[in-house]
Amino acid sequence: MSLILEFELGLWNAWIFMLPLVIVSIFGVRLFAKRVSGENSSDTRMEKLSFACMHLIVIASYVYSVFLPLKLGTPWFYSGLLIYLSGMLITIIAMLDFATTSVDKPVTKGVYTFSRNPMYVGESLINISTSIACVSWIFFLVAVVVAILEHNIVVSEERLCLKKYGDAYREYMNRTPRWIGISKSEKRG
Repeated sequence: MSLILEFELGLWNAWIFMLPLVIVSIFGVRLFAKRVSGENSSDTRMEKLSFACMHLIVIASYVYSVFLPLKLGTPWFYSGLLIYLSGMLITIIAMLDFATTSVDKPVTKGVYTFSRNPMYVGESLINISTSIACVSWIFFLVAVVVAILEHNIVVSEERLCLKKYGDAYREYMNRTPRWIGISKSEKRG
């Protein structure tokens, strides 16, 4: 992996991995807005700052992906592609679970039984896989920073879900981990 930014405009660049994520993310934002319309999350200053920083970094990464060549035909590319497809599958299934759940109930079915935030897990896998397929430390660093900033957003979203769904969401929090592979929340009540 190179620490030097690569800039090579080409058809076979990382934008190929990012374009489906952009499309899926737009769909996800609309689903979330429909579910929480009229709700007020009262985000903290840190959460608002995290949200703004994350979006700026994500937009910059989308622009950079246009100039970042994929390392086609290498083990890096094939490893990245496998992880990418897993991330896209998780993200798409999570959105389908989200879209097919009544807005008056928390989403707890499908991949939401393994993680309270499978869309973020899927998006993180997509970003990490892109860094692998392009052999880019810079893109990997971006993926890590975005994942850290997403944590603050998740806290805000969970607070909003607790406010909207009450005990049903609290029970869900007690039995389902926030992230896949990380033990469930120990907060009770």
